[in-house]
Amino acid sequence: MKKIFKILGVCAGLMSVPTLHAKVVLPEIIGDHMVLQQNTDVKLWGTATAKKVVEITVSWNNQTYKVQSESDGSWIASIPTPQASYTPHTILFDDGEQTTIGNVLIGEVWFCSGQSNMEMPLNGFRNCPIEGANETIATAAQWKGIRMATIEKTGHLTPQQNCKGAWKESNPTNAPWFSATAFYFAQMLNRVLDVPVGIINCSWGGSKVEGWLPEEIVTGYPDVDLKKERIKPANGDWNWLTPTIMYNGMLYPLKNYTIKGFLWYQGESNVGRHATYAERLSTLVAHWRSLWQLGELPFYLVEIAPHDYGEGIAGALLREAQFKAAEIIPNSGIISTNDLVEDYESPNIHPKDKKEVGNRLAYMALNRTYGYRNIDCDGISFKSMNVEGNAAIISFHGAEDGFNRMIGMEGFEIAGEDHLFYPAKAEIVNHTQIKLTSDSVKAPVAVRYCFRNFMPGNVADLRGLPLFPFRTDAWSE
Repeated sequence: MKKIFKILGVCAGLMSVPTLHAKVVLPEIIGDHMVLQQNTDVKLWGTATAKKVVEITVSWNNQTYKVQSESDGSWIASIPTPQASYTPHTILFDDGEQTTIGNVLIGEVWFCSGQSNMEMPLNGFRNCPIEGANETIATAAQWKGIRMATIEKTGHLTPQQNCKGAWKESNPTNAPWFSATAFYFAQMLNRVLDVPVGIINCSWGGSKVEGWLPEEIVTGYPDVDLKKERIKPANGDWNWLTPTIMYNGMLYPLKNYTIKGFLWYQGESNVGRHATYAERLSTLVAHWRSLWQLGELPFYLVEIAPHDYGEGIAGALLREAQFKAAEIIPNSGIISTNDLVEDYESPNIHPKDKKEVGNRLAYMALNRTYGYRNIDCDGISFKSMNVEGNAAIISFHGAEDGFNRMIGMEGFEIAGEDHLFYPAKAEIVNHTQIKLTSDSVKAPVAVRYCFRNFMPGNVADLRGLPLFPFRTDAWSE
């Protein structure tokens, strides 16, 4: 681990180092238009001539900080940042030759990762649009405080020190290629906090959770054969399912960038491997936090949307694993997307409504990270079931004020000892519970809500946050 120096003014020990004229080289993520985390010590890093003094002068306090490069030329410095503002700043790097970056804002920075639903830009994918994208793109320049760095998809077998991905301002030229989920998250955060918001979008469509973990961890997974799965194709294009390559080529180089928290939208490529998902995602979070060395950074994830995965309930089982992951990962949370798809989108793994996904992530960050406790962020989840005659009475977490509707509840199923599920009639009882019955089930044993690959529901709390899919049984189908 390289030493980090934070030095104000002149340091006599460093002044004895002879001056060499070699220009500082910065990683692409340290550049024009970037957003730095407010009210903390941020890391800036790069390379210079070995054992050379690098002076860093920042415009927000006109102070100069000095650090000496290591024998390999690398250096890393810790610089205090002020309260957020829309004032553009400059940072001057000088080791005999000067390098300046400008239009730097101080605000809130979030790291967004996952697979295609996080990667999916406002422009959409082929035959997969983003709802409202044209208006969002047309008005993008109104969001002066939003900046995004999209990391180039690059796989490597070993951890890299650099990756491609420059900061871009929000405008109609750049916005089509911004992650839609991340952009809508940034919009809501910007509107509520009224501070600049920077997003690092480090995602790769189709990637598995194992793709974002290092070799030393994945080697211990009995179902992963790195020798067979990490063979680089002759054309140089890595398969998106390859383990560890995203971690090495895209994530590891960003470990020094000071952030506020993580957003995660992934899971589709782990459908069918639900038994290991919660534990591996928990391992991922613990490792990422140790890599950034910024404490127990918040980690907010998105439940994968309803999708027609074919026969069985593999998609539902993965969602269940995601929910379990949020329960075992400290300082984490999960948002449901079960209600954010249309029936015609069943074969589309990229639903069009990304605005509400981004908003719900923002509500969670605003509540849990920024202290806006009156903003609802959790929705409703299953608590317990009691059987009374031919009825199952379901109690919930988060339903203290009741539900969004009193009739027409869809998505509930009920079964007896034969394990056959039938659509259930749902009635509100005692204001906060739901009574389920079916003429086909005389003695209920289990109930499910939207526990299928594709079954959107319509039950939510008073603020419109949905009931999470659940089941009370442990049956395989």
